[in-house]
Amino acid sequence: MSLKARIEAVLFITAQALEVKDIAEILKEDEALVEEALLDLIMDYSSREGALEIDDENGYILQVKEDYMDIVEQLCPVELKPPVLKTLTIIALKEPIRQSYLKELRSNAYEHVQELLKMGLISRHRDKNGRSFNLRTTQKFKEYFKLKGDAKTLAKIMDLEKQARESDDGEQKELDLSEFIDE
Repeated sequence: MSLKARIEAVLFITAQALEVKDIAEILKEDEALVEEALLDLIMDYSSREGALEIDDENGYILQVKEDYMDIVEQLCPVELKPPVLKTLTIIALKEPIRQSYLKELRSNAYEHVQELLKMGLISRHRDKNGRSFNLRTTQKFKEYFKLKGDAKTLAKIMDLEKQARESDDGEQKELDLSEFIDE
């Protein structure tokens, strides 16, 4: 088994950028040998016309080239940043919601709406008077969160959670959410 192949395996399986010393430690190899093999591997990847590359900006990581990210995004759900998730939650709970009203509730709403539209989690249509947009969640939203039924399901879940927290007897209730979530 060549050192280059072993380094490639390490880069393939890790989800974070690694320093030469980290790779050397994992493989129990000399750092100078690892660095030399790593540079060889980088040259191999850059000379091919494949979809993968080794990025060395902040350590070394095997990744998909930018040109192919649209394919990756179709196949792999992307984690939502907390502020974007909060905006999406408001849209789901109040849908259809006017974009102008959402802007009142969330100051960064326009940026978040653009990101959510790009991800296909929401749709946007002009309202009747043509001055604002109405926002709704999409089928992809339901698939992403593995929800059954419509987006109002979230409101039901939140109401059930609220009821459990406000229980008179102070006893912690376990919620059965199986009717709302696909396993």
